[in-house]
Amino acid sequence: MTDTSLPSADPSVDEEIVPASAADRADDRPGDADDAGTDEADEDAAGKGASAQASAATDNDLFQQSEIAADYVEGLLDILDYDGDIDELVSGGRPVVEVVGGQLSALVGQRGATLEALQELTRLAVFRQTGSPSRLLLDVGGYRNNRRKELAAVAKNAVEKVKEYGEPVRLEPMSAFERKCVHDVVNALDGVLSESEGVEPTRRIVVRPAD
Repeated sequence: MTDTSLPSADPSVDEEIVPASAADRADDRPGDADDAGTDEADEDAAGKGASAQASAATDNDLFQQSEIAADYVEGLLDILDYDGDIDELVSGGRPVVEVVGGQLSALVGQRGATLEALQELTRLAVFRQTGSPSRLLLDVGGYRNNRRKELAAVAKNAVEKVKEYGEPVRLEPMSAFERKCVHDVVNALDGVLSESEGVEPTRRIVVRPAD
């Protein structure tokens, strides 16, 4: 098996491999659709309830969620004394809040870790006002779109290696959003499939021949 990841701290730990069908391919909710932003983030079972409720929400309901989230993010920016333009919208059947401006990299963090945490806090703020789980997608400075493009290249490179050598390729650990992006690319191609293995924060994707 080709391994593209960094050396693990404890190679003796057994990891459970879970097919990417239901949970992993579910949109990146937290478990995803970053969602897509996907944060495959809803790849976990915990995301299924929110996903079901979101599917029944109207566009007005979803836009209301994005407005609540935008107000929360605006208050956070004021506290941090950061400047940024905030757009709220509905895209792909989910509420979205986008923050654009300079000097916002601190809100993204290393490989989007801070952004993921802020997204969860924002979803909680929406839940407190609506009483319903939210699949809100939060993006800062276009990070998710840029990362999606990078991950598409990573996924295609892994697929090429699988087809060339006929062996599985293990990618480095990724967030739920990142895994969702990779699953989306791999699952659109013939002859290969993707699976997630392990547990957070070292959960990763394995790309393997479909046969």
